[in-house]
Amino acid sequence: MSETLVSSLSLDELRDLLQQAGYRVEAATDPVANVHYLRSATSGLAFDIRPGNRLAGDAEGRFADVAFVSILQVNGELPRELVNGWNIARRFSRLQLSGPFLALCMDVTVVGGVTRSHVRAHIEIWDRLAQELVVYLREGLRRPEANGADPGVERDATASERRESSIEFAAPSSH
Repeated sequence: MSETLVSSLSLDELRDLLQQAGYRVEAATDPVANVHYLRSATSGLAFDIRPGNRLAGDAEGRFADVAFVSILQVNGELPRELVNGWNIARRFSRLQLSGPFLALCMDVTVVGGVTRSHVRAHIEIWDRLAQELVVYLREGLRRPEANGADPGVERDATASERRESSIEFAAPSSH
């Protein structure tokens, strides 16, 4: 027997899918935009699941796509090469640096109809990407060139001579 196709989602349906995948999920409302969304975390990395485009003529809160978003606060400077390296090497997600914030984003669409298994697979891809990001950033920030050293010149720099960068792996509080 084949699975029924899903061509739109509600936050309740998405919460159920996330809970079936083992996530603790809470509903939240953006106090500025008055938009409802879901919050969760994986491996200590908090993330939001934000509804995207509403379906035309649908007043029941259904949407055709969703964005998984994790915002990290950057302390110090984060080399653009590190961000660009992620975007070159990874599919399905994008990393964006905007001021003191680094955002990992992944869009999931159900336009045209997909199975619940397909949506579940995207949840698993998100989980994997979020876990890989933590490792990628930690390893990338340990490299000498990430802290201001010229990769072609060997030099013993003291901690005070290096520009230290760090990432806080907890989402900043909502406004």
